[in-house]
Amino acid sequence: MNVNGKATLTLQNGNAIELPVYGGSHGPDVIDIRKLYGQTGMFTYDPGFMSTASCNSTITFIDGDKGELLYRGYPIEQLATKCDFLQVCHLLLYGDLPDDAGRKDFVSRVTNHTMVHEQMQFFLRGFRRDAHPMSVMTGLLGAMSAFYPDSINLHDKEQREISAIRLIAKLPTLTAMAYKYTVGQPLIYPRNDLGYTANFMRMMFAVPAEEYKINDVLVRALDRIFILHADHEQNASTSTVRLCASSGTNPFAAIAAGVACLWGPAHGGANEAALNMLYDIQRNGGIEKIGDFIAQVKDKNSSVRLMGFGHRVYKNYDPRAKLMRETCYEVLNELGLQDDPLFKLAMALEKIALEDDYFVSRKLYPNVDFYSGIVQKAIGIPVPLFTAIFALARTVGWIAQLNEMIADPEYKIGRPRQLYVGAQRRDVK
Repeated sequence: MNVNGKATLTLQNGNAIELPVYGGSHGPDVIDIRKLYGQTGMFTYDPGFMSTASCNSTITFIDGDKGELLYRGYPIEQLATKCDFLQVCHLLLYGDLPDDAGRKDFVSRVTNHTMVHEQMQFFLRGFRRDAHPMSVMTGLLGAMSAFYPDSINLHDKEQREISAIRLIAKLPTLTAMAYKYTVGQPLIYPRNDLGYTANFMRMMFAVPAEEYKINDVLVRALDRIFILHADHEQNASTSTVRLCASSGTNPFAAIAAGVACLWGPAHGGANEAALNMLYDIQRNGGIEKIGDFIAQVKDKNSSVRLMGFGHRVYKNYDPRAKLMRETCYEVLNELGLQDDPLFKLAMALEKIALEDDYFVSRKLYPNVDFYSGIVQKAIGIPVPLFTAIFALARTVGWIAQLNEMIADPEYKIGRPRQLYVGAQRRDVK
Protein backbone atom coordinates (compact mmCIF):
# COMPACT_ATOMS: atom_id res chain seq x y z
CA MET A 1 0.00 0.00 0.00
CA ASN A 2 1.19 3.50 -0.83
CA VAL A 3 0.38 6.49 1.36
CA ASN A 4 -1.50 8.93 -0.87
CA GLY A 5 -2.05 11.61 1.75
CA LYS A 6 -4.42 12.24 4.60
CA ALA A 7 -8.15 12.83 5.05
CA THR A 8 -9.41 15.19 7.73
CA LEU A 9 -12.53 14.22 9.66
CA THR A 10 -14.19 17.09 11.51
CA LEU A 11 -16.48 16.01 14.32
CA GLN A 12 -19.65 17.71 15.51
CA ASN A 13 -17.85 19.05 18.58
CA GLY A 14 -15.35 20.82 16.36
CA ASN A 15 -12.47 18.42 16.96
CA ALA A 16 -10.68 17.17 13.85
CA ILE A 17 -8.57 14.06 13.29
CA GLU A 18 -6.37 13.09 10.39
CA LEU A 19 -6.67 9.64 8.81
CA PRO A 20 -4.13 8.13 6.40
CA VAL A 21 -5.21 7.57 2.79
CA TYR A 22 -3.72 4.59 0.95
CA GLY A 23 -3.67 3.86 -2.73
CA GLY A 24 -3.49 0.46 -4.39
CA SER A 25 -2.32 -0.58 -7.86
CA HIS A 26 -5.92 -0.42 -9.14
CA GLY A 27 -9.24 0.91 -7.90
CA PRO A 28 -10.32 3.56 -5.38
CA ASP A 29 -8.09 4.84 -2.59
CA VAL A 30 -8.99 3.85 0.97
CA ILE A 31 -9.18 5.84 4.17
CA ASP A 32 -7.55 4.00 7.07
CA ILE A 33 -10.02 4.12 9.99
CA ARG A 34 -8.37 1.55 12.23
CA LYS A 35 -7.63 4.15 14.92
CA LEU A 36 -10.97 5.93 14.58
CA TYR A 37 -12.58 4.31 17.61
CA GLY A 38 -9.54 4.87 19.80
CA GLN A 39 -9.38 8.55 18.85
CA THR A 40 -13.10 9.39 18.77
CA GLY A 41 -15.00 6.62 20.56
CA MET A 42 -17.10 6.15 17.41
CA PHE A 43 -17.50 3.42 14.78
CA THR A 44 -18.35 3.74 11.13
CA TYR A 45 -21.72 2.42 9.91
CA ASP A 46 -21.74 0.49 6.65
CA PRO A 47 -24.44 -2.21 6.28
CA GLY A 48 -23.39 -4.81 3.74
CA PHE A 49 -19.83 -3.37 3.79
CA MET A 50 -20.60 -1.47 0.58
CA SER A 51 -17.90 1.14 1.23
CA THR A 52 -15.51 -0.86 3.41
CA ALA A 53 -12.26 -2.55 2.38
CA SER A 54 -11.78 -5.38 4.88
CA CYS A 55 -8.31 -6.35 3.66
CA ASN A 56 -5.59 -5.66 1.12
CA SER A 57 -5.22 -8.31 -1.57
CA THR A 58 -3.08 -9.17 -4.58
CA ILE A 59 -5.34 -11.87 -6.01
CA THR A 60 -8.31 -10.49 -7.96
CA PHE A 61 -9.36 -7.06 -9.19
CA ILE A 62 -12.74 -6.05 -10.58
CA ASP A 63 -13.59 -2.77 -12.30
CA GLY A 64 -17.37 -2.91 -12.49
CA ASP A 65 -17.71 0.25 -14.56
CA LYS A 66 -15.29 -0.96 -17.24
CA GLY A 67 -16.42 -4.59 -17.06
CA GLU A 68 -12.91 -5.77 -16.20
CA LEU A 69 -11.83 -8.84 -14.21
CA LEU A 70 -8.17 -9.65 -13.51
CA TYR A 71 -6.67 -12.69 -11.79
CA ARG A 72 -3.19 -11.72 -10.51
CA GLY A 73 -3.16 -9.01 -13.20
CA TYR A 74 -4.18 -11.28 -16.10
CA PRO A 75 -7.44 -10.41 -17.92
CA ILE A 76 -10.05 -13.14 -17.58
CA GLU A 77 -10.51 -13.12 -21.37
CA GLN A 78 -6.91 -14.28 -21.88
CA LEU A 79 -6.99 -16.89 -19.13
CA ALA A 80 -10.26 -18.40 -20.33
CA THR A 81 -9.06 -18.76 -23.92
CA LYS A 82 -5.36 -19.62 -23.44
CA CYS A 83 -5.21 -21.60 -20.18
CA ASP A 84 -6.87 -24.58 -18.55
CA PHE A 85 -8.34 -24.65 -15.06
CA LEU A 86 -5.34 -26.16 -13.29
CA GLN A 87 -3.04 -23.49 -14.75
CA VAL A 88 -5.42 -20.88 -13.33
CA CYS A 89 -5.41 -22.74 -9.99
CA HIS A 90 -1.61 -22.48 -9.93
CA LEU A 91 -1.85 -18.78 -10.75
CA LEU A 92 -4.30 -18.05 -7.96
CA LEU A 93 -2.45 -20.12 -5.36
CA TYR A 94 1.14 -19.11 -6.12
CA GLY A 95 0.90 -15.80 -7.98
CA ASP A 96 2.17 -16.86 -11.41
CA LEU A 97 1.24 -19.10 -14.30
CA PRO A 98 3.40 -22.23 -14.22
CA ASP A 99 6.13 -22.99 -16.75
CA ASP A 100 6.07 -26.43 -18.37
CA ALA A 101 7.92 -28.12 -15.51
CA GLY A 102 5.83 -26.37 -12.88
CA ARG A 103 2.63 -27.26 -14.68
CA LYS A 104 3.60 -30.92 -14.89
CA ASP A 105 4.49 -31.00 -11.19
CA PHE A 106 1.28 -29.26 -10.10
CA VAL A 107 -0.94 -31.47 -12.26
CA SER A 108 0.81 -34.54 -10.85
CA ARG A 109 0.29 -33.42 -7.26
CA VAL A 110 -3.41 -32.73 -7.82
CA THR A 111 -3.97 -35.93 -9.79
CA ASN A 112 -2.43 -38.09 -7.06
CA HIS A 113 -5.06 -36.87 -4.58
CA THR A 114 -8.26 -37.35 -6.59
CA MET A 115 -9.46 -40.37 -4.60
CA VAL A 116 -11.28 -39.81 -1.32
CA HIS A 117 -11.16 -41.87 1.84
CA GLU A 118 -13.32 -44.97 1.32
CA GLN A 119 -15.14 -44.36 4.61
CA MET A 120 -16.65 -41.18 3.12
CA GLN A 121 -18.98 -43.41 1.13
CA PHE A 122 -20.59 -44.58 4.38
CA PHE A 123 -20.87 -40.98 5.58
CA LEU A 124 -22.55 -40.08 2.27
CA ARG A 125 -25.12 -42.85 2.70
CA GLY A 126 -26.39 -41.18 5.86
CA PHE A 127 -28.05 -38.47 3.77
CA ARG A 128 -31.51 -38.78 2.26
CA ARG A 129 -31.46 -39.59 -1.43
CA ASP A 130 -33.46 -36.44 -2.22
CA ALA A 131 -31.21 -34.10 -0.20
CA HIS A 132 -30.10 -30.96 -2.04
CA PRO A 133 -26.54 -31.45 -3.36
CA MET A 134 -25.37 -28.33 -1.53
CA SER A 135 -26.47 -29.73 1.83
CA VAL A 136 -24.55 -32.91 1.01
CA MET A 137 -21.47 -30.93 -0.12
CA THR A 138 -21.49 -28.82 3.04
CA GLY A 139 -21.52 -31.98 5.13
CA LEU A 140 -18.86 -33.79 3.11
CA LEU A 141 -16.47 -30.83 3.16
CA GLY A 142 -16.95 -30.24 6.86
CA ALA A 143 -16.26 -33.92 7.47
CA MET A 144 -12.95 -33.84 5.59
CA SER A 145 -11.22 -32.59 8.73
CA ALA A 146 -12.19 -35.88 10.38
CA PHE A 147 -10.88 -37.96 7.47
CA TYR A 148 -7.66 -35.96 6.93
CA PRO A 149 -6.58 -34.84 10.43
CA ASP A 150 -2.94 -34.56 9.35
CA SER A 151 -3.61 -31.26 7.49
CA ILE A 152 -5.93 -29.24 9.71
CA ASN A 153 -3.48 -26.84 11.34
CA LEU A 154 -4.21 -23.54 9.61
CA HIS A 155 -1.02 -21.96 10.91
CA ASP A 156 1.27 -24.66 9.52
CA LYS A 157 2.22 -23.67 5.96
CA GLU A 158 2.93 -27.25 4.89
CA GLN A 159 -0.41 -28.46 6.23
CA ARG A 160 -2.22 -25.61 4.47
CA GLU A 161 -0.46 -26.63 1.25
CA ILE A 162 -1.51 -30.28 1.44
CA SER A 163 -5.07 -29.35 2.41
CA ALA A 164 -5.20 -27.00 -0.60
CA ILE A 165 -4.10 -29.76 -2.98
CA ARG A 166 -6.52 -32.21 -1.38
CA LEU A 167 -9.45 -29.83 -1.68
CA ILE A 168 -8.79 -28.97 -5.34
CA ALA A 169 -8.25 -32.64 -6.20
CA LYS A 170 -11.15 -34.13 -4.25
CA LEU A 171 -13.90 -31.59 -4.94
CA PRO A 172 -14.72 -33.13 -8.36
CA THR A 173 -14.85 -36.59 -6.79
CA LEU A 174 -17.08 -35.43 -3.93
CA THR A 175 -19.38 -33.49 -6.27
CA ALA A 176 -19.76 -36.51 -8.56
CA MET A 177 -20.39 -38.73 -5.52
CA ALA A 178 -23.17 -36.41 -4.34
CA TYR A 179 -24.77 -36.54 -7.80
CA LYS A 180 -24.49 -40.31 -8.24
CA TYR A 181 -25.97 -40.86 -4.80
CA THR A 182 -29.08 -38.76 -5.55
CA VAL A 183 -29.78 -40.62 -8.82
CA GLY A 184 -29.06 -44.07 -7.39
CA GLN A 185 -26.17 -44.91 -9.70
CA PRO A 186 -22.89 -46.63 -8.70
CA LEU A 187 -20.07 -44.29 -7.70
CA ILE A 188 -17.39 -43.95 -10.39
CA TYR A 189 -13.80 -43.79 -9.18
CA PRO A 190 -11.43 -41.18 -10.69
CA ARG A 191 -9.05 -42.08 -13.50
CA ASN A 192 -5.66 -40.44 -13.26
CA ASP A 193 -4.92 -40.73 -16.97
CA LEU A 194 -7.59 -38.12 -17.70
CA GLY A 195 -7.38 -34.36 -17.32
CA TYR A 196 -9.06 -32.59 -14.40
CA THR A 197 -12.33 -31.66 -16.10
CA ALA A 198 -12.57 -34.76 -18.31
CA ASN A 199 -12.11 -36.89 -15.21
CA PHE A 200 -14.92 -35.02 -13.45
CA MET A 201 -17.30 -35.46 -16.38
CA ARG A 202 -16.56 -39.18 -16.52
CA MET A 203 -17.23 -39.54 -12.78
CA MET A 204 -20.50 -37.67 -13.32
CA PHE A 205 -21.87 -39.41 -16.38
CA ALA A 206 -20.17 -42.78 -16.84
CA VAL A 207 -21.93 -46.01 -15.86
CA PRO A 208 -20.38 -49.48 -15.49
CA ALA A 209 -22.57 -50.87 -18.30
CA GLU A 210 -20.79 -49.02 -21.12
CA GLU A 211 -17.67 -47.04 -22.00
CA TYR A 212 -17.89 -43.28 -21.50
CA LYS A 213 -16.76 -41.21 -24.48
CA ILE A 214 -15.00 -37.90 -23.82
CA ASN A 215 -16.37 -34.95 -25.81
CA ASP A 216 -13.62 -32.33 -26.03
CA VAL A 217 -16.06 -29.48 -26.78
CA LEU A 218 -18.05 -30.20 -23.64
CA VAL A 219 -14.93 -30.69 -21.53
CA ARG A 220 -13.55 -27.33 -22.66
CA ALA A 221 -16.91 -25.67 -21.98
CA LEU A 222 -17.03 -26.94 -18.40
CA ASP A 223 -13.35 -26.11 -17.90
CA ARG A 224 -14.14 -22.54 -18.92
CA ILE A 225 -16.98 -22.42 -16.41
CA PHE A 226 -14.48 -23.46 -13.74
CA ILE A 227 -12.03 -20.72 -14.80
CA LEU A 228 -14.67 -17.99 -14.88
CA HIS A 229 -15.89 -18.88 -11.39
CA ALA A 230 -12.50 -19.49 -9.75
CA ASP A 231 -12.40 -16.20 -7.83
CA HIS A 232 -14.31 -12.93 -7.69
CA GLU A 233 -12.70 -10.68 -5.10
CA GLN A 234 -14.32 -10.07 -1.67
CA ASN A 235 -17.81 -11.41 -2.32
CA ALA A 236 -20.08 -12.89 0.36
CA SER A 237 -18.69 -16.43 0.33
CA THR A 238 -15.05 -15.32 0.11
CA SER A 239 -15.59 -12.92 3.00
CA THR A 240 -17.20 -15.80 4.90
CA VAL A 241 -14.16 -18.01 4.34
CA ARG A 242 -11.83 -15.23 5.48
CA LEU A 243 -13.94 -14.46 8.56
CA CYS A 244 -14.29 -18.14 9.47
CA ALA A 245 -10.56 -18.81 9.00
CA SER A 246 -9.64 -15.71 11.00
CA SER A 247 -10.59 -17.64 14.14
CA GLY A 248 -7.87 -20.20 13.34
CA THR A 249 -10.27 -22.99 12.40
CA ASN A 250 -9.12 -25.74 10.03
CA PRO A 251 -9.13 -25.15 6.23
CA PHE A 252 -11.87 -27.74 5.58
CA ALA A 253 -14.25 -26.04 8.02
CA ALA A 254 -13.53 -22.63 6.48
CA ILE A 255 -14.24 -23.92 2.95
CA ALA A 256 -17.41 -25.65 4.17
CA ALA A 257 -18.54 -22.26 5.52
CA GLY A 258 -17.91 -20.76 2.08
CA VAL A 259 -20.03 -23.48 0.47
CA ALA A 260 -22.86 -22.79 2.93
CA CYS A 261 -22.78 -19.09 2.09
CA LEU A 262 -22.57 -19.76 -1.65
CA TRP A 263 -25.76 -21.81 -1.45
CA GLY A 264 -27.84 -18.63 -1.08
CA PRO A 265 -30.00 -17.77 -4.14
CA ALA A 266 -28.63 -14.23 -4.20
CA HIS A 267 -25.08 -15.59 -4.59
CA GLY A 268 -24.16 -19.01 -6.01
CA GLY A 269 -27.76 -20.05 -6.53
CA ALA A 270 -28.31 -17.40 -9.20
CA ASN A 271 -27.70 -19.74 -12.17
CA GLU A 272 -30.15 -22.24 -10.67
CA ALA A 273 -32.68 -19.43 -10.28
CA ALA A 274 -32.16 -18.38 -13.91
CA LEU A 275 -32.95 -21.88 -15.20
CA ASN A 276 -35.98 -22.17 -12.93
CA MET A 277 -37.21 -18.85 -14.36
CA LEU A 278 -36.98 -20.29 -17.87
CA TYR A 279 -38.94 -23.36 -16.75
CA ASP A 280 -41.63 -21.08 -15.30
CA ILE A 281 -41.91 -19.16 -18.59
CA GLN A 282 -42.10 -22.44 -20.49
CA ARG A 283 -44.91 -23.74 -18.26
CA ASN A 284 -46.85 -20.50 -18.77
CA GLY A 285 -46.91 -20.63 -22.55
CA GLY A 286 -43.25 -20.63 -23.58
CA ILE A 287 -41.82 -18.41 -26.26
CA GLU A 288 -45.24 -17.27 -27.48
CA LYS A 289 -45.97 -15.76 -24.07
CA ILE A 290 -42.58 -14.22 -23.46
CA GLY A 291 -44.03 -10.76 -24.03
CA ASP A 292 -46.36 -11.26 -21.06
CA PHE A 293 -43.40 -12.22 -18.89
CA ILE A 294 -41.42 -9.13 -19.95
CA ALA A 295 -44.43 -6.93 -19.17
CA GLN A 296 -44.58 -8.40 -15.66
CA VAL A 297 -40.86 -7.75 -15.16
CA LYS A 298 -41.37 -4.10 -16.12
CA ASP A 299 -44.42 -3.71 -13.88
CA LYS A 300 -43.36 -2.00 -10.64
CA ASN A 301 -46.22 -3.68 -8.78
CA SER A 302 -45.25 -7.17 -9.92
CA SER A 303 -43.09 -9.56 -7.90
CA VAL A 304 -41.72 -11.21 -11.07
CA ARG A 305 -37.95 -10.78 -11.39
CA LEU A 306 -35.61 -11.23 -14.32
CA MET A 307 -33.02 -13.74 -13.12
CA GLY A 308 -29.58 -14.08 -14.72
CA PHE A 309 -29.43 -10.45 -15.85
CA GLY A 310 -27.52 -7.56 -14.31
CA HIS A 311 -24.88 -7.77 -11.59
CA ARG A 312 -24.25 -6.04 -8.28
CA VAL A 313 -20.66 -5.17 -9.22
CA TYR A 314 -20.62 -4.95 -13.01
CA LYS A 315 -22.31 -1.83 -14.35
CA ASN A 316 -21.15 -2.77 -17.81
CA TYR A 317 -21.33 -6.12 -19.60
CA ASP A 318 -19.95 -8.87 -17.33
CA PRO A 319 -16.70 -9.94 -19.09
CA ARG A 320 -17.35 -13.52 -18.02
CA ALA A 321 -20.75 -13.42 -19.72
CA LYS A 322 -19.19 -12.54 -23.09
CA LEU A 323 -16.95 -15.60 -22.88
CA MET A 324 -19.75 -17.81 -21.63
CA ARG A 325 -22.04 -16.65 -24.43
CA GLU A 326 -19.54 -17.92 -27.01
CA THR A 327 -19.23 -21.20 -25.15
CA CYS A 328 -23.00 -21.49 -24.89
CA TYR A 329 -23.47 -21.35 -28.66
CA GLU A 330 -20.57 -23.77 -29.21
CA VAL A 331 -22.18 -26.32 -26.89
CA LEU A 332 -25.67 -25.95 -28.35
CA ASN A 333 -24.26 -26.40 -31.86
CA GLU A 334 -22.18 -29.40 -30.81
CA LEU A 335 -25.20 -31.12 -29.28
CA GLY A 336 -27.68 -30.02 -31.95
CA LEU A 337 -29.86 -28.24 -29.41
CA GLN A 338 -30.44 -24.97 -31.27
CA ASP A 339 -34.11 -25.90 -31.75
CA ASP A 340 -34.72 -27.25 -28.27
CA PRO A 341 -37.73 -25.28 -26.89
CA LEU A 342 -36.03 -24.33 -23.62
CA PHE A 343 -32.87 -23.08 -25.31
CA LYS A 344 -34.82 -21.23 -28.01
CA LEU A 345 -36.71 -19.53 -25.20
CA ALA A 346 -33.42 -18.58 -23.50
CA MET A 347 -32.03 -17.09 -26.72
CA ALA A 348 -35.26 -15.13 -27.31
CA LEU A 349 -35.03 -13.71 -23.80
CA GLU A 350 -31.38 -12.81 -24.39
CA LYS A 351 -32.30 -10.96 -27.61
CA ILE A 352 -34.97 -8.90 -25.85
CA ALA A 353 -32.65 -7.99 -22.97
CA LEU A 354 -29.90 -6.86 -25.35
CA GLU A 355 -32.22 -4.73 -27.52
CA ASP A 356 -35.03 -3.45 -25.27
CA ASP A 357 -34.32 0.09 -24.01
CA TYR A 358 -35.82 -0.76 -20.62
CA PHE A 359 -33.11 -3.34 -19.94
CA VAL A 360 -30.28 -1.61 -21.83
CA SER A 361 -30.80 1.70 -19.98
CA ARG A 362 -30.68 -0.16 -16.67
CA LYS A 363 -27.63 -2.15 -17.79
CA LEU A 364 -29.47 -5.43 -17.18
CA TYR A 365 -27.24 -7.41 -19.49
CA PRO A 366 -27.20 -11.22 -19.39
CA ASN A 367 -24.65 -12.25 -16.78
CA VAL A 368 -22.44 -15.30 -16.41
CA ASP A 369 -25.11 -17.15 -14.42
CA PHE A 370 -27.56 -16.96 -17.32
CA TYR A 371 -25.21 -18.57 -19.83
CA SER A 372 -23.47 -21.01 -17.49
CA GLY A 373 -26.85 -22.36 -16.42
CA ILE A 374 -27.82 -22.99 -20.05
CA VAL A 375 -24.47 -24.67 -20.77
CA GLN A 376 -24.65 -26.92 -17.71
CA LYS A 377 -28.22 -27.93 -18.53
CA ALA A 378 -27.18 -28.76 -22.11
CA ILE A 379 -24.23 -30.85 -20.87
CA GLY A 380 -26.60 -32.84 -18.68
CA ILE A 381 -25.90 -31.42 -15.24
CA PRO A 382 -29.15 -31.24 -13.26
CA VAL A 383 -30.25 -27.82 -12.05
CA PRO A 384 -29.91 -28.58 -8.29
CA LEU A 385 -26.23 -29.40 -8.88
CA PHE A 386 -25.37 -26.04 -10.49
CA THR A 387 -24.32 -24.39 -7.24
CA ALA A 388 -22.17 -27.39 -6.30
CA ILE A 389 -20.33 -26.95 -9.62
CA PHE A 390 -19.84 -23.30 -8.66
CA ALA A 391 -18.42 -24.37 -5.28
CA LEU A 392 -16.05 -26.81 -6.99
CA ALA A 393 -14.66 -23.99 -9.14
CA ARG A 394 -14.55 -21.36 -6.39
CA THR A 395 -12.69 -23.53 -3.89
CA VAL A 396 -9.28 -22.58 -5.28
CA GLY A 397 -10.13 -18.88 -4.93
CA TRP A 398 -11.26 -19.39 -1.35
CA ILE A 399 -8.02 -21.22 -0.55
CA ALA A 400 -5.90 -18.48 -2.13
CA GLN A 401 -7.77 -15.82 -0.16
CA LEU A 402 -7.45 -17.81 3.08
CA ASN A 403 -3.70 -18.29 2.56
CA GLU A 404 -3.24 -14.60 1.82
CA MET A 405 -5.06 -13.60 4.99
CA ILE A 406 -3.11 -15.98 7.24
CA ALA A 407 0.20 -14.71 5.81
CA ASP A 408 -0.77 -11.05 6.31
CA PRO A 409 1.12 -9.58 9.32
CA GLU A 410 -1.93 -7.37 9.97
CA TYR A 411 -4.27 -10.37 10.16
CA LYS A 412 -6.69 -10.38 13.12
CA ILE A 413 -9.79 -12.34 14.02
CA GLY A 414 -12.76 -10.69 12.34
CA ARG A 415 -14.98 -8.68 14.67
CA PRO A 416 -17.48 -6.32 13.01
CA ARG A 417 -19.07 -3.64 15.19
CA GLN A 418 -22.70 -2.61 15.44
CA LEU A 419 -25.04 0.29 16.01
CA TYR A 420 -27.14 -0.88 18.94
CA VAL A 421 -30.75 0.37 18.82
CA GLY A 422 -32.36 -1.97 21.38
CA ALA A 423 -33.63 -1.38 24.88
CA GLN A 424 -31.54 0.53 27.37
CA ARG A 425 -30.45 -1.15 30.60
CA ARG A 426 -33.40 -2.27 32.71
CA ASP A 427 -33.86 -4.40 35.82
CA VAL A 428 -35.86 -7.57 36.39
CA LYS A 429 -38.60 -6.96 38.96
